[in-house]
Amino acid sequence: MSKPWIHAESSARRFGGRPEDYIEIHNLMDSSKGAICDNRHRALTHNCWFLSTILERIFGVTITNSSGKKVSVRDIGEQHIAEDFKGRFIPTAQDYLQEMPLIDWMNNGKGALPPSAQKLKEYKPNQTPPSTAATTVIINTPPPISVDPPEIDYRTTLKD
Repeated sequence: MSKPWIHAESSARRFGGRPEDYIEIHNLMDSSKGAICDNRHRALTHNCWFLSTILERIFGVTITNSSGKKVSVRDIGEQHIAEDFKGRFIPTAQDYLQEMPLIDWMNNGKGALPPSAQKLKEYKPNQTPPSTAATTVIINTPPPISVDPPEIDYRTTLKD
């Protein structure tokens, strides 16, 4: 699969409701394409850790679709990942990270600067700012999502 809308249509077929019920979840899952535009982007969002730690914190454990059915957010995310990996597996974060070489700058800032920081170090105020992956065109990026915890009045929730 390729685009969030295609995943949203697939979710609507599987769980009921309309694609619009699922598009924000799929937009977030593919938003990492804004950081790197090849399939390495999946290392950030297409793993078990992201599903349980990030996706459920943002959208909750379930959503209610337009048909009134409660649907597990994790199931929606798992469907997205399984479709991208041809139904063969859902990787862990470790699966991605263990394939990444540990470079000096990752080890508490030792050694040479990472490429983006090196570009900023070389930047002179009278120049046009350097281009980095973070400043490339971002397609299909959802608006920022607030993850502020809900306000709880502990005076009424605690028993005397």
